[in-house]
Amino acid sequence: MCGIAGIITPNASFINTGLLKSMADSLAHRGPDGEGFWTNKTNTAGFAHRRLAIIDLSPTGAQPMHYLDRYSIVYNGEIYNYIELRADLQKAGYHFKSSSDTEVILAAYDFYSEGCLQYLDGMFAFAIWDEKLQMLFCGRDRFGEKPFYYFSDRGIFAFASEMKALWSIGIEKTIENKMLLNYLSLGHVQNPSNKAQTFYRDIFSLPPSHYAIYNLNTDRLSIRAYFTLDKEIEQKISEPDALSIFQKLLSNSVYKKLRSDVPVGSSLSGGLDSSTIVYYANKFINDGKHNAVFNTFSAVFPGFAKDESEHIRAVTKELKLQNYSVTPSAGDLISDFQKLCWHQEEPFPSSSIYAQYKVYQLAAANNIKVLLDGQGADETLAGYHKYIHWYLQEMFSRYKFSAATFEKNMFKKHQANFLWGYKNIIASLLPSHVSIALEKKEYNKILHNPDITRSMMSNIKGREWEGIHKPIVTKLNDILHFNTTELGLEELLRFADRNSMAHGVEIRLPFLNQQLVKFIFSLPSSMKISNGFTKSILRKTMNNQLPDSIVWRKDKVGFEPPQKSWMDDKSMKDLLYEAKKKLVTEKILNQSVLTSRPQSNDAYGTGNNDWRYLCAAQILDQ
Repeated sequence: MCGIAGIITPNASFINTGLLKSMADSLAHRGPDGEGFWTNKTNTAGFAHRRLAIIDLSPTGAQPMHYLDRYSIVYNGEIYNYIELRADLQKAGYHFKSSSDTEVILAAYDFYSEGCLQYLDGMFAFAIWDEKLQMLFCGRDRFGEKPFYYFSDRGIFAFASEMKALWSIGIEKTIENKMLLNYLSLGHVQNPSNKAQTFYRDIFSLPPSHYAIYNLNTDRLSIRAYFTLDKEIEQKISEPDALSIFQKLLSNSVYKKLRSDVPVGSSLSGGLDSSTIVYYANKFINDGKHNAVFNTFSAVFPGFAKDESEHIRAVTKELKLQNYSVTPSAGDLISDFQKLCWHQEEPFPSSSIYAQYKVYQLAAANNIKVLLDGQGADETLAGYHKYIHWYLQEMFSRYKFSAATFEKNMFKKHQANFLWGYKNIIASLLPSHVSIALEKKEYNKILHNPDITRSMMSNIKGREWEGIHKPIVTKLNDILHFNTTELGLEELLRFADRNSMAHGVEIRLPFLNQQLVKFIFSLPSSMKISNGFTKSILRKTMNNQLPDSIVWRKDKVGFEPPQKSWMDDKSMKDLLYEAKKKLVTEKILNQSVLTSRPQSNDAYGTGNNDWRYLCAAQILDQ
């Protein structure tokens, strides 16, 4: 885990050490263990790197790293199968000077060219300069765990882990008005139709599962996908066989993510996902397969209806683990809000990420550099209650009326929070009409938002439909695929990356192993949701491994703080009023918002407008 940056340009007078250092300095939080700079002999390619040393802590693992007198790399992330991949490359005749995964990427690129990405099991964003071909090769991991931003114009290609490094060399920081409007009206922090778009004009994100090639001689940038997640294949498999394969893939993923030369811990929310990760990590450590002390870190909110303390204690007691907890307050949020927004760079939909920010800060304070986390399970295994009606609609569309009625009644018995009525039955038969209707609903929310000024609306005339996209859902896998690859998961990964790197902590996500995810998507929907429970295959895997109160929990609580009470805090209301004033002054919001009554909402509640105004104003002010 590190901060990377670089510039490629035919203008040999443009790149200098001072410029590269300014990029590195802006990313210093991502790599507190060292820095490195490099330019080629013609001064047309320059790299900057901030190091967070996790594997091979010696100077031989430092970057920028060079290979075969031809390639130079800056890289952010971890390749979990680097040991196996290095052995394969050694058999092919390659030699290594370090024990780092960085050098393995270089050798793999020389051997497989862009095909090397197919062999990498990990989270990564890297750039490799090929001096012979005068070409830059950039790759990003399959699901978007590690960021890669770039600017390409006027003979300059610049890239970085965070946009602030691009701003540091004079690239303009200009808000993309349509992205801002979609955020204020809909809460969207991404454009599902254009994954490269960011909240800033002329700065783009390399989409997950894509690579980019920039040719210096032709000033040409090409971007291609190297991985697609197939949602159409459904294999015929028995439940015992599926459970066996699922358990093997998940446990192996956790095992590899414990590879580290520094201490490893885990987030623990009290939910099934993080508890499962903790269970397997603890098992491997107790079996002697990893020699380490393993602790857990949590955010708790005593007195809050959705406090997870009881569930966290159940897991740590069962597994005999030490847990460290933090209780963020409204005052803490106010104190940290400017810094939080600075790290995030783009808006975020609620205060839930602040709880995560404080957990990662707590881990860093206890000298933990690597933290496992359970993100990705909800999107792939249908963990959210919002997926229930999509599953029921799938069954109705296939005339499985008895099975659908059974599942509906079981979810009601478990008091699951989901909507179901005659409209859902109609929707199951007319999925394309539903998609169009949902898109029109979002369009109207934007067009008829009473808080948005006419001048703001005029800025996006002719672009009203941009960023509005709803998939045609005929089966559960359709909506899971949409949330995993288009809108949902990547934004959560962005929040986690910025929150962790703000404190020099690396986050590893075992549920996002590509083999595991591909296997999950090949399973029938009934193995993801059944008998009134979401994440069915995971629950059955962990049955008798964790307390029943964890495995068979009927409620679904996200990483949720008491945002409603925080927003009722007088100091927070003052901050909100100043935020609204800022947006009125910028001619984004109408004057009437200053006299409207503040709305205090839960983090995942509807109508979270005031939070968006608070966040947008701070982002604009930075």
